[in-house]
Amino acid sequence: MLTGALAGPLGRFTGQRTTPLILELDLTEGVIETRPPDPLSAVMTRHQPTITDLLAGLRAARTDERVKALVAKVGGKPIGLGVAQELREAIIRFRASGKPTWAWAETFGEFSAGNVPYYLATAFDTIYLQPSGDLGLTGLAVERPFFRGTLDKLGVQMEVGARHEYKGAPEQLTERGFTPPNREATQRIAESVTSQIAEAIAERGKFGVQEASRLIDEGPYLAEQALAAGLVDALGYRDEVYAALRKQVGNDPALLFLGRYQRSRELASRAKRLAAPRPQAIALIQATGGIRRGRNGRSPLTGTAMGSDSITAALRGATADPHVRAIVLRVNSPGGSYIASDSIWREVVRARNAGKPVIVSMSDVAASGGYFISMAADAIVAQPGTVTGSIGVFSGKPVISDLLGKAGVSTDSVVLGQHAAMFSTSRPFSADEWQIVDAWLDHIYADFTAKVAAGRGLSAERVHELARGRVWTGADAHERKLVDELGGVEDAADIARRRAGLPPTAPLVHYPRLSPLDRFRPASNSEDRRAAAASLSGPAAPAMQLAGLLTESWGPVWQLAARCGLPAAGPLMLPGSWTFH
Repeated sequence: MLTGALAGPLGRFTGQRTTPLILELDLTEGVIETRPPDPLSAVMTRHQPTITDLLAGLRAARTDERVKALVAKVGGKPIGLGVAQELREAIIRFRASGKPTWAWAETFGEFSAGNVPYYLATAFDTIYLQPSGDLGLTGLAVERPFFRGTLDKLGVQMEVGARHEYKGAPEQLTERGFTPPNREATQRIAESVTSQIAEAIAERGKFGVQEASRLIDEGPYLAEQALAAGLVDALGYRDEVYAALRKQVGNDPALLFLGRYQRSRELASRAKRLAAPRPQAIALIQATGGIRRGRNGRSPLTGTAMGSDSITAALRGATADPHVRAIVLRVNSPGGSYIASDSIWREVVRARNAGKPVIVSMSDVAASGGYFISMAADAIVAQPGTVTGSIGVFSGKPVISDLLGKAGVSTDSVVLGQHAAMFSTSRPFSADEWQIVDAWLDHIYADFTAKVAAGRGLSAERVHELARGRVWTGADAHERKLVDELGGVEDAADIARRRAGLPPTAPLVHYPRLSPLDRFRPASNSEDRRAAAASLSGPAAPAMQLAGLLTESWGPVWQLAARCGLPAAGPLMLPGSWTFH
């Protein structure tokens, strides 16, 4: 009886280990950089795969004889351009193994732009589109709201200083539209990204870039129009796509999600490692979100925050760990606090001085403070569409005395100290106080650019030409030596392995990697690797994190920053929101 009871499960297990596989990549829920440490956020993102898991799965599947094909459902939640390019390159490498790759979409847009999902789909052998769908190939439009008119009506005067003319983050509050420098920089970013999309379309469609640009200009398209233009290969519903792929592959293959495939491989690998000595490895440290002092955090209001205490603890731990031979610092951040950024920069320098190569992998965004923490690395790897640079700084305050006057509110004060009321919102800066603000801005800008020059091996004059707050795409930054290579986290890991003298098979492991028990045990000191995993959580976390983020990033003017709508993360901040669709 026992043998009979076990026969079914054992048979199914054996079949799973030997049956041909079609891997499924479902991008409906988007892709995240890393799994959040707190339980609530982990539950909320449980259906979203991490980019590192997907890349590792695709890399393994290239040489796995069981894997016969890859099919991806494209569309859904937006995916950043840098992550899309990373996936795209991994799919192209998978294709090189000779295995079929099919992409299908219910729609690339549905009455909205679908440039990035379609750009990702161009990496596949075959693109299917549902007959009722459409292709939102529209080109890029960068639109930003400006609130100067609103503030004028309210009686709020913004006093802002910036270094230099391209540092456009405060312009949304001080201007009614793009200034000429920021229009120029934004135009160039749009041109760079559009040319990357056009080149991908041209390469796949076997026609010139000029023809691809014409197709972008003439979009969007209904499904039949997209088929006629050669932008998709066939129209079909899900059942038709899967039936056709099964027929091509043959041998009645089983379907398996790519994330599930990678998790099963990871579990098997962990089981083997339990019985073997810990291998020499490359540490992957995730530096995600607005940069602040203190611990990492996450809330529905501010999203993910990168705490300098957490990142520096991870860097110290990896530097001291004898099993870690090199570090890949994965940066996805628009910046934030100057002080926190400088603390992380210092630990990167210390890791290098200790003989541990540090390679930065830039994701969608690594600008302003995100570039600050990257610039001292041995090498910087970015995607062509990564938003980076923004080497500059700004600060300021709102003057709301007119607004209060309209409401019948008056203010009075007792002041002891010549500059005690310097940050008051009831009056503008005096000439003497502006000298102090300007000196602060000059100091931060000089420190930022000097460290760029030292880290990148450029002259101070050349850095100033490239800096001034200007934002670049990864492709343009590469041409100007602000980054060293174009590629993704796998390319960064390969560079790290070579720099450390490790074989290509040396594992890339998330750091710190802690057991569930370790996560509940407090760190014994700031050198303990568990110190890197601590984060704010609990019912009061959102409010605490928002207040803490402002307090730690802006210092004594945090309340003014909150009132005037300045970015919460701090003065080293990328202007606007850079998400391409």
